[in-house]
Amino acid sequence: MEVLERIEILRKEKGWSINYLAMESGLTQSTLNNLYSRKTEPKISTLRAICEAFGISLSDFFKEANEEDELIRKVRLLSQENKIALLQIVKNLK
Repeated sequence: MEVLERIEILRKEKGWSINYLAMESGLTQSTLNNLYSRKTEPKISTLRAICEAFGISLSDFFKEANEEDELIRKVRLLSQENKIALLQIVKNLK
């Protein structure tokens, strides 16, 4: 998983805007916008600040997620309507 993709997943899991992540991490919004627009890897100091805002360590950030964790992350990103539809599909599998 790419670094920016991981940041985006964590940000969406928290329900945070880029502006809110900037505020929580002590970074400027332009710093974060530049990362996304240029699709560049952040400096370690920037990534450390982002991880601190999320309440995780750098090692946690880079830890490979197992399939179950990945599934949970993907479900959290679904709309409420899609979550209900998925629940119905799972119920039908029993």
